[in-house]
Order: sequence, then structure tokens, then C-alpha cells
Amino acid sequence: MAGLVQEFERRDLLKDATEGVADHLAEASRTVYIGFDPTAPSLHLGNLVPIMGLVHAQRAGHTPIALVGGGTGLIGDPSGKTLERQLLTKERAAENAEGIRAQLEHFLDFDVGTNPARMLNNHDWLGELALVDFLRDIGKHFSVNQLMAKESVRRRLEDDESGISYTEFSYALLQSYDFLELYRREGCTIQMGGSDQWGNITAGIDLVRRVEGVRAHGIVFPLVTNTSGTKFGKSEAGNVWLDPALTSPFRFYQYWINVDDADVVRYLKFFTLRDEQEIAVLADAVEREPHRRAAQRALAEEVTRRLHGETGLAAAARATEALFGGDIEGLGAADIADVFSDVPSSGVSAAELEGDGTPLVDLLVGAELATSKGDARRSIQGGGVYLNSERVDDVDRAVTLDDSIEGRFVLLRKGKKRHHLVAVLR
Repeated sequence: MAGLVQEFERRDLLKDATEGVADHLAEASRTVYIGFDPTAPSLHLGNLVPIMGLVHAQRAGHTPIALVGGGTGLIGDPSGKTLERQLLTKERAAENAEGIRAQLEHFLDFDVGTNPARMLNNHDWLGELALVDFLRDIGKHFSVNQLMAKESVRRRLEDDESGISYTEFSYALLQSYDFLELYRREGCTIQMGGSDQWGNITAGIDLVRRVEGVRAHGIVFPLVTNTSGTKFGKSEAGNVWLDPALTSPFRFYQYWINVDDADVVRYLKFFTLRDEQEIAVLADAVEREPHRRAAQRALAEEVTRRLHGETGLAAAARATEALFGGDIEGLGAADIADVFSDVPSSGVSAAELEGDGTPLVDLLVGAELATSKGDARRSIQGGGVYLNSERVDDVDRAVTLDDSIEGRFVLLRKGKKRHHLVAVLR
């Protein structure tokens, strides 16, 4: 059995672990689980470290369980939160849970013969609990003093305005019960998660010991930050999601390609399966030729390929070439809108483009790519004006609806870098 804890240590992924967990993992194939909160319609990059934890566990011969919190998601984990969460409806929690397996299938093998991954939903047992039975059989094992001493609870209690409801205060009991239930159903003896979950994990370990007399274990990963002070997995548009409908393969790829030199080697350890030697070569490239961004490209390509496949990676590469090289061949209107969403834009009515259309020089002036019609003509004559990535050499060129991309956009460019997106208004 491969050394899972040692693999986490090599990749700087081990923040803390219970004593003896390395030996426990080395003795036999074990079942490990991580919980995922279905409070959003998609997982995001903040979930990627625990997902990779399950990937390494499966590669080491252990059985991974992805537990969707269809039940606990109705309550809300107070860990890391300063305010009470908005409660989900049962229907929304179930709907969100449905999308998670499809995303996890890009990382975990649910069909391998010996140790296939499994996905379970804790609503299957939490939804059947009787309150009196739960308080009698489970609640008696928890000390209110210990619960109040937990950092997530204590921080909220110190805030006179927000406080903490009994609903969220009871979250640790439900998560602990998950561990007990997974031990009973699946023989699961290890829970993993982010370091902010250490208190909840140890509470579950204690419950399994008290009720079943079994020694369970926990492993937690560091919470990822970056050197710029921006929260990992956040972009200017907000969270970077794993669902391509929420974050396109292009935007996903761009997040990784723009990782700072100070973070990229660490991220290669966290989010790829490259070995120490390969990462060392890329780390050396960062030092010797940082302008080539070889490490960032390797990171972006591997993570994008894993989530979005070769097709998604190819689409991201085409879109990147369009942004920086100007070639938009093969891109549809939706791609154009995504790729050029951050460049200056304006609108032109469809009526102006009908028939003979409108002079290109007028569009250039309106887009502030030229200061006057004379300036626009000189730019065209100099070979510096492009319409939908095609160079224009006719100063009398008109732009018509036939020039628009799927009837929605016209892309103007002056020189190598000055883009302007003109939306066709109807």
C-alpha cells in the first residue's frame, strides 16, 4: 500500500493528522471520506484541494467517498463564517447535489474494479432521524462546554450582533454522526478535509470511539492562500467554478496561466499529479526564464485538461490565441463575448449595418480607436486596422450585418493589442 501520508507531506498538503494514521493507512486498504457542501450549484476552486486529497487516496489503493451534505447543507457549517448562512430549501440542496457527481467524475474513478469511488448523500440518513432518539443516543456524548470552546462557535459568540443560532450550533453533532454512520455502513475509518474542519473531524472521531469502541482518524489540508493577498479561487468576477456553464474553460485556463511566480510551484504540488522531478524542472524554469511562464502553462494545461478534457483545453487554447494573437477563426459569438468581455465595448444598431452598412472609419472613431476620420484612414492605410481579425486595406470599407459574428458582434483591433467589441443592438 503506497504511503498516502508521505505523499501528502511531499506535496506540502499535510496540515495535521491524528497520531497513528500513517500506520493505519499502510496496514490495509481503507475507506476515507470528505464532505462537500451543496450550498451552490457547482463546486469551485476552493474545493480542489480536498478533491485532490481523494484522488491521491484512490491512487494509493484506498476507497474514496465523496459525501454530499444534502442534510447538513440544510443547516450550514459555521466554520469560517461570521454570519448565519441563508437556509437552503430541500429542493435547492437536492438540485445542487445532483451536479456535484458529474464534476467529481473528472477527478475520481467511480468504475475501477478494486477501489471505486463512491458518492453518498447524508440526507439519506439525517433525513430519517427522530429528534428524541438522536438527542438520547448521540447528543449525550457531546459536552456543551466543548462545543462552545470550538473556534467556529467561540468567534460567533464573541460577536454580540450576530451570535449563533442553535441550528448552526448543532452542526458539529450532525457531521460527527455522518462519520459514525459511514463507519457503520462502509467501514470508513478516516475523514479528511480543510484545516478549518479539524474541530468537526475530531468530534466525529470521538463519537465513533465512544459508540463503537473503534479508533478512527483524521487528516486535514492547509487552507490555500496566495502571496498577493487575494483569496485562492477568486477572480475579478468572483468564484472560479468547476461548472463550465459558470466559468468557461477559457476563464478557468486563464486563472491558472496568470498564477504568480511565487505561487506556481506550490500549486503544481497541490493540483497536479506531476512527480518531484518534473516539478523541480519547472521550478528551475521559473527561476531562469520566468518570462516564458512554462510552469504556469504546465499547470493550466494539466488542470484544465483534467476538468474539461482535451476538447475544453483546445477551446481554451484557441480563445487564448484569439485574445493575444488576434485570430478568432473557429470562435462563435458566445466565445467572442467570453474572451473579449474585459475589453472596451460599445454598441451599434442593426439598422445601421443593414444594406450598404456603415463606414468602418466611423466605427473606429466611435470606438475611440481613432481620433478622427482622417486618423482612421491613415491607420487603415498603414495596415494597422483589423475587422474580425482580418486586416483591412480599403479606407472606404463599410461594415454590414454580413460582417457581424452570428449577427451579434463586430470585433475591431488597432495594432497588436487594442481591441474593441461592438455589439449589434436590435
